[in-house]
Amino acid sequence: MPASSQPEEREPTRAEIDQTTGPVLLEFGATWCGYCQGLAPHLAAALNEFPAVRHIKIEDGKGKPLGRSFRVKLWPTLVFLRDGQVVEQLVRPEASALRPPLEAITSPNS
Repeated sequence: MPASSQPEEREPTRAEIDQTTGPVLLEFGATWCGYCQGLAPHLAAALNEFPAVRHIKIEDGKGKPLGRSFRVKLWPTLVFLRDGQVVEQLVRPEASALRPPLEAITSPNS
């Protein structure tokens, strides 16, 4: 599934996220966020190399329960999950930091 440029229409619940299977990347941010906009092309390129990763883009904000459950305070925050378990969480990452956690959640040896 290619990287989505649009946030999910309905924010999933934490219970739904915890029940996901396979590699999942949660991206918390806002469409107007400059840091998010700057990371977007790098994230899209990285995700193109990992087509098995389900990318869920969440429009975050004050009081949003899913973001608070992952203690999101700055955007973008990326949460890398495998079978509903957090493998890594990055806050305002550099483009060079994207590949290792994507490899970790897609590796058959994890």
